[in-house]
Amino acid sequence: MTPKTPPADGSRLPIGDLLRSAAADAAPLVRDTPDTSFGAPTPCAEYDVRALLNHLFAVVVSFQDLAAKRSADFSDTPDRLAEADWRGRFEEETGKLAEAWSAPGAEEGTSGSLGLPARTVGSMVLLDLTVHAWDLARATGRTFEPDPAVVAGLAEEVERMAPMARQAGVFGEAAEQPADATAFERLLATTGRDPRGWKA
Repeated sequence: MTPKTPPADGSRLPIGDLLRSAAADAAPLVRDTPDTSFGAPTPCAEYDVRALLNHLFAVVVSFQDLAAKRSADFSDTPDRLAEADWRGRFEEETGKLAEAWSAPGAEEGTSGSLGLPARTVGSMVLLDLTVHAWDLARATGRTFEPDPAVVAGLAEEVERMAPMARQAGVFGEAAEQPADATAFERLLATTGRDPRGWKA
C-alpha cells in the first residue's frame, strides 16, 4: 500500500502506487452505495449517481488500455450497474488499473490515441478516481478524504492541465476558496467544484 504521506523531498510517487491507494479509498464508497441513491444528483451536473458510477466504471476499464499504449474507446458507456455483482467487479477493475499503470514503461512516452505524455494520462484517471469518489460521497451524504500523497501527486499536474480541460468543457471555472482551504479543497476548486458550497 502506498504511504499516506507525500514524499518529503518532493519526488513523485509512481502512478501505479497512487492509483492503488486511490482505489482502496474509492472502493468502499462504491461498495456501500445503496441502489436507492441511484437517482440522486451529484456535484457533476450532467450525472446522477447511477450515471456517475457508470462513467467511473468506464474510465477505470478504458485507462487500463491506455496504460498499455493501446487505444481506448470512449464512445459508449455501458450500464455496468445492470450486471450481477457490479460492486465486486468495480473493485476488481480498479485493482487491474493499478497493475496496468505499475507495469514497466507505463509512465514512459505517450499513451494511446490521446497523444499525451503517459504520466499525464495516468494522472487523468487518478484524478477521476479521486474527485468522483468525492462526488459520490457528497451525493450520498458521506464524507471523503483521499490519501494526502494522492492529492500532492495530482496538484501540479491538475494545475497544468486545467486550461486545456476548461477549454474542452471537462473542468468548470475555478471556484474561489477561503484562506483555510485544505489541499484537497483547492484541488477540487481547480476542477470547478465548490467543496464547501455544494449541497445535495
